[in-house]
Amino acid sequence: MLFYMDISVLDLVPIVSGKSTALCLQDAAALAQHVEALGYKRFWVAEHHDMDGIGSSAPEVLIANIAARTSRLRVGSGGIMLPNHSTYHMAEVFRTLEALYPGRIDFGVGRAPGSGNKATQALRRGKSMYAEDFPEEMEDIIGYFNDELSLKAVPQGIGMPEIYILGSSDFGAQLAAKMGLPFAFAQHFSPLSAFKIVDLYRKLFRPSRWLDKPKALVGCHVIVADTDAQASDLALSSDLFQILLRQTGNPGILQSPDEVRPLNISSDTRQALRSQFPKFVGSPETIQKSLAGLAELADELVVSCMVHDIEARKHSYTLLKALFA
Repeated sequence: MLFYMDISVLDLVPIVSGKSTALCLQDAAALAQHVEALGYKRFWVAEHHDMDGIGSSAPEVLIANIAARTSRLRVGSGGIMLPNHSTYHMAEVFRTLEALYPGRIDFGVGRAPGSGNKATQALRRGKSMYAEDFPEEMEDIIGYFNDELSLKAVPQGIGMPEIYILGSSDFGAQLAAKMGLPFAFAQHFSPLSAFKIVDLYRKLFRPSRWLDKPKALVGCHVIVADTDAQASDLALSSDLFQILLRQTGNPGILQSPDEVRPLNISSDTRQALRSQFPKFVGSPETIQKSLAGLAELADELVVSCMVHDIEARKHSYTLLKALFA
């Protein structure tokens, strides 16, 4: 059975043990080239701060680099945390990207800080940590993109990038539905059910000048290898990463399976983690069965693969794409 739908990539740009940060950033561009050749639709990077193991603190810079090294792939943010920034400046940044790479830029946007409290305070410079103004900020940035405000965002004469509201709760779903925008649900780090959240989005959706019917993307964490045992071993790295993230807020760099194995993380601990924050791990046959529900639910899947070795990461995306037509 093939899944007849689009599939895309969310790359967290992991900083891994045994490799310099510069090389890890280059790996992101190499991965984008790899998945473009395979036929993936888009490649997103997400804004995170003050995390040693995630190299996407400046997604707009990474987007420019990745778009320059690819030719057909849509490239964008998954997402920009809008309350951290001036809406005017972000409009100019993404207009510039759209001018450089017309018809290929996505502006995925969320309201979470993407960091701990200290970094959030530094980014927001006294603004509320709770992002109550996010709906108004969304109206502002759309106004800038469409020259509907008295202050003009430059460069002028540039089309609007595709806009997606991201969320891990019903708030983003309701806002996207109200504004008539596509919605991307972050199932990979949300304990809530994608089925309930996406159903709510579709029920509340109002057609807009941007979109005449709901469009739901679902983000999920998937690790594929030739066998279930190999995939489970590769997943040790992200299992430890997630455990430390929830314990300390900063999990450090992504360790290799060889480094994690001696810690003897119990299967019960790993299973409990995945029951709360779903991760799909296994051979192509196992993944085909595991993803069937989400593939039926979503209009598009956006897949993250936190694997230490870049070649194993590429192989995971190769095996996964073979399941999608």
